[in-house]
Amino acid sequence: MRGRRTIGTRRIELPLDLATLLSFTLASLLIELTPGPNMTYLALVAASDGRRAGFATVAGVALGLGIVGLVAAFGVAEIIHNSTLLYEGLRWAGVLFLLYLAWEGWTTGTDVAAAGQDRGRYFRRGLMTNLLNPKAAVFYVAVLPTFIDATRPVLPQTLTLTAVYVAVATFVHAAIVLLAGALEPFLNDPRRERMARRVLSALLAAVAIWFGWSTAR
Repeated sequence: MRGRRTIGTRRIELPLDLATLLSFTLASLLIELTPGPNMTYLALVAASDGRRAGFATVAGVALGLGIVGLVAAFGVAEIIHNSTLLYEGLRWAGVLFLLYLAWEGWTTGTDVAAAGQDRGRYFRRGLMTNLLNPKAAVFYVAVLPTFIDATRPVLPQTLTLTAVYVAVATFVHAAIVLLAGALEPFLNDPRRERMARRVLSALLAAVAIWFGWSTAR
């Protein structure tokens, strides 16, 4: 029985069948493994400022993706997607914010102890990078609906798929933080740390430029 589970004598209708759920999970994983702004910025934060700062950023990213998903579920993301003015404004705000983060990473020294105590700042930045990311809205508007079964209520399916996507993204982002954070002891030398931070900052700037080009209409 697709999408149903029997408990006692009661039959509960699930929002999605297992095959759809697994297909969407795989699609989400492949999308999140594609290099992008989140991956690059998380690597920069974790390698330079430590895992605590990295995980705080992951939490902000997860909340940002969740908010965009909820917005999309109620049709606001589609309005943004269909409005050239709103879309372009969001796109350029995202590009400029990423360039600002790259510039800050290039010019600012690392203080891991202070970074660990100021996790709120990293949380807010992770949140902003996704609220200003039109590609996240496009994903929810263009990709997610292809997994929706029109014969079932749309909102429960949308919320379920959003939760799955945020969970998959958070898993991938946490893995990036763990891997990049493993470099922190090696980067204790100020010269190595500065070089790694500047390389990652340059990559983030390149990603910001690519992001601006790839999201243009």
